[in-house]
Amino acid sequence: MDFAFSEEQQLVADSMQTFARDVLLPKYAHWDRADAFPAEQIAKMGEAGLLGLRVPEAFGGQDMDAVTAGIAIEAAAKGDFNCCYAILIACFAGEMLGRYGNDKVNAEWLAPMALGEKIICTCLTEPQSGSDAAGIRTRAVRDGADYVISGEKASVTLAMAGNAGIVFAKTDPAAGAKGVTAFLVPFDLPGVSRSPYSDMGSRGIVRGSLFFDEVRIPEENRIADEGAAFSRVMHTFDYTRALIGLMCLGAGQASMEETTEYLKNRQSFGQPLSKYQGVSFPLADWAAKMEMARWLCFRTLWLRDQNMPHTSEAAMCKMQCPDIAVGAIHECLLLHGHYGYTKDYPQEQRLRDVIGQQIADGTTQIQKLIVAREIFGRDYI
Repeated sequence: MDFAFSEEQQLVADSMQTFARDVLLPKYAHWDRADAFPAEQIAKMGEAGLLGLRVPEAFGGQDMDAVTAGIAIEAAAKGDFNCCYAILIACFAGEMLGRYGNDKVNAEWLAPMALGEKIICTCLTEPQSGSDAAGIRTRAVRDGADYVISGEKASVTLAMAGNAGIVFAKTDPAAGAKGVTAFLVPFDLPGVSRSPYSDMGSRGIVRGSLFFDEVRIPEENRIADEGAAFSRVMHTFDYTRALIGLMCLGAGQASMEETTEYLKNRQSFGQPLSKYQGVSFPLADWAAKMEMARWLCFRTLWLRDQNMPHTSEAAMCKMQCPDIAVGAIHECLLLHGHYGYTKDYPQEQRLRDVIGQQIADGTTQIQKLIVAREIFGRDYI
């Protein structure tokens, strides 16, 4: 049992910490205030290798192990939580396309994605089916050598900035989850349109809905076999849920570190605020919770690297880490007093941003259901 990072992993951690502090953090609030997509940061992240972490080397990526990808996204989140969504969906696309995509399509899309030149969104959620991912209604009908896709996708991260999406559609509606197929759909094709959301937080990820009106794509854009997409995406979620956990904890850790310095330097009744147990003990509690959650995430990623089962552990990461991070950031906001409620400090923005992950990619209730199924078996839940 070894809890140390390898020498290479530690180098990644150190370089990403520097990148987050010097490049991402200074403009974290800017994108929120401007309600704008951080295009310049995405380009810099591509140059730094953050968007090719899980892209095969043959298609311009680094093909790093899952633990190293976790190290990178945790560090980046301490700088700009929202920029981490680009890493997250790039890891998703790198896994899905790299493992199951057509080589010609991969060559066209994965290398530019790894460089930050193109964005490939994940298009699964629909207005009537969030938690019920198998209940999607978007259709893909075979027409000769092509497929024709029609339907609506909701809550698409980076929808307004994306160049293409991995779109999940029913090729056999009567087959339930076994009738779901995935396709790589460029957004500049005829019949694709989009509409933006106005969110309380994470404004830089420019979420929105996508509409597909008889969009025609060639067979080569299909990812894996017909009807194989649902099992593939669930397996990929087992990976990305641990990344989300570290992403949330990275943001929480940034607030903890900022608040620690604030409390050491601010005085009340002639001594630093940190001298009062009512101030220091809450941070001690959250530090313990965050440390335990952090190692659960890294153990989950290690299990994936070893090709060992990790469905339950991944669900635990998503079930606990956003709640823990939100709680820690909220505590930090309160410990800043009335200043914490202003935009002079980043606590209020981080709180608004991280709350989104209590909903996205499977709610807490869904994660509990997954864990319960792993404990009792499907026949008993």
